[in-house]
Amino acid sequence: MVEAVNIAIVYYSATGNVHTLARAAAEGAEKAGATVRVRKVAETAPPEAVSARPEWARHLEETADVAEVSHEDMDWADAVLFGTPTRFGNPAAQLRAFIDTTGPLWFQGKLANKVYSAFTASNTPHGGQESTLLALSNTFYHWGGIIVPPGYTDPIQFQSGNPYGTSHVAGDTPPGEIALQAAQYQARRVVETAAALKAGRAV
Repeated sequence: MVEAVNIAIVYYSATGNVHTLARAAAEGAEKAGATVRVRKVAETAPPEAVSARPEWARHLEETADVAEVSHEDMDWADAVLFGTPTRFGNPAAQLRAFIDTTGPLWFQGKLANKVYSAFTASNTPHGGQESTLLALSNTFYHWGGIIVPPGYTDPIQFQSGNPYGTSHVAGDTPPGEIALQAAQYQARRVVETAAALKAGRAV
């Protein structure tokens, strides 16, 4: 019997949209049989910036019980899904700050041969979603990762419309049913691919 697949869902969320997608991805991964860790990255914005936006401060308080990601989580995982809002077409600085600490893991080869995928949200349509996901893929290439996008491999993808990864146009609206289903599907696809790789390596 193949060991359970370990999935880390590592995200940054300022006001809750990416957090909601992360929870949907976790549900999809668990239903696919994976052992899941949901981890947030540390908030690095200055307190005055956070307090200037009530929804930002509120979300930070509401998710105080979510564990922060560690290098051990990355080492443990067979696959990692990264979630981030888009910031000027790039991943949020908070997520990049964590990624930039992973050099020792990379140097030891501990990030290679894992499955990676990503999801995002922006405030506006065409607000840099695709470039944000592609920017994360640049990191996965350096790690020697196996990138698994959702593509157009399920009917939900023809409704969500983003083959690079689940994405949500936020504005003042939380992720709807299509985005949540897309996140669940993306996580399932990651689990299935990671499980197939793990089984193949065990033979």
